[in-house]
Amino acid sequence: MMLRGEEMSVAETVNAEHISNVIVVSDTHCGCRMGLCPPEVSFDDGGGYTASPLQLKTWAWWTEFWDEWVPHITRGQPYAVVVNGDMIEGRHHNATTQISANLADQSKIAESVFGTIVQRCDKRFYVVRGTEAHTGPSAETEEALAGKLDAVPDELGNHSRWELWMRIGGRSLVHFLHQIGTTSSAHYEATALTKELNETYLEAAKWALEPPAAVVRSHRHRDYITRINTHAGYAYCIVTAAWQLKTPLTHRMAMSRTSAPTIGGLALIQGDEDFYPREKVWKIDRPTEVTI
Repeated sequence: MMLRGEEMSVAETVNAEHISNVIVVSDTHCGCRMGLCPPEVSFDDGGGYTASPLQLKTWAWWTEFWDEWVPHITRGQPYAVVVNGDMIEGRHHNATTQISANLADQSKIAESVFGTIVQRCDKRFYVVRGTEAHTGPSAETEEALAGKLDAVPDELGNHSRWELWMRIGGRSLVHFLHQIGTTSSAHYEATALTKELNETYLEAAKWALEPPAAVVRSHRHRDYITRINTHAGYAYCIVTAAWQLKTPLTHRMAMSRTSAPTIGGLALIQGDEDFYPREKVWKIDRPTEVTI
């Protein structure tokens, strides 16, 4: 178990360069026919896959996000990247929507998606582990993928981690973790976020630790932000958008049955005075209506 002093030193070590911009993406689910995918991919048996029209639309947004929005929101300044879980689709729940059930093929797709991003952020690239259903027991496939991408290791030498404490700009402490509670009702969509933030503050108070300026979660595939006032300014609980289209599972779930997936990412910025999030989100249109 990590001691309090060691816990703080990890956050400080991660941000020794005092980078004031962090870009967060999650839930790319590479290897799924609804996941993020380049226009064409090839496999080790000589076969390949061509992205669907909706995947091509999502890929165009991914390109716009990194080529246009990120340079704009960071004002051309250096930034770090956090991938907050579920980089690949994996084999799960008897699903039949994988491009390939071979996890090596799925990892190859993810490598092609993230390889250039690692270079753009000058290897300030961090991977938070997603759900075991997608990334394997103990996130073994995500750890292997993070190693291939040369993600920044933790204090144990792992290239991915279950949680990440990061001090942005040398000032604002942020906690990253993939999972958060879900709901089947839009009326209670903010409930889990408020609980997550309050419980994080309670735990910090119990042990006289510094509470984070933000907690960042993913998993839901729906962007959402709540905030509260504190003595140090606003504190945020943020759930990120995803880069996966609707799967057969979502068509069975309440709330998600009629909602459109939100595609996009997040910037966390330490300004001269304030710490704040900025989002870039796209929405998939409804299916073409039928007139009779």
